[in-house]
Amino acid sequence: MTRWSLVLSCAVAGLMAGSARAADCPSALICASNPAGVVASLQAQGFKAALGRSDSTGNPKITSAAAGYDYTIFFYGCDKGENCNSLGFSVTFSDDGTNSTQLANEWNKDKRFSVMSFDESDKSLMMTYDVSTVGGLNQVNFADVVDWWQTMLGQARVFFDAHPAPKKK
Repeated sequence: MTRWSLVLSCAVAGLMAGSARAADCPSALICASNPAGVVASLQAQGFKAALGRSDSTGNPKITSAAAGYDYTIFFYGCDKGENCNSLGFSVTFSDDGTNSTQLANEWNKDKRFSVMSFDESDKSLMMTYDVSTVGGLNQVNFADVVDWWQTMLGQARVFFDAHPAPKKK
């Protein structure tokens, strides 16, 4: 094989892999490359789910709610807003007077599936849970992902109740 035919073969393989990325997700599976399928699965599980686009990236996003909190599912690993490969569940907690890096670290030391971070600029806390969907998740796996997220949200409520905001005088 000549050098140019090898380069051409690699280029064709790369193009085929890129175009097959969304097709790599069979219709029975949940994949970030099929945002409508993610919405349908959430709704089938009894959650509200509205599909939109992120202002900053143009990637899909879903707004939903569980455990008394509104949250967003962001789509990552996208190519110009399409063919995404992972999901990021995210909720932001506004400043209540207790938010800090130390509080986020206290959460993180005992949690496996979610990460909490502190934003110094607005004193908010953000909790996230990232999931790769490469190859697809079956309905049971995705329901488990959503259940873990809902569990983390419920644990956040308990955590914040144990770390109440200071009383206003």
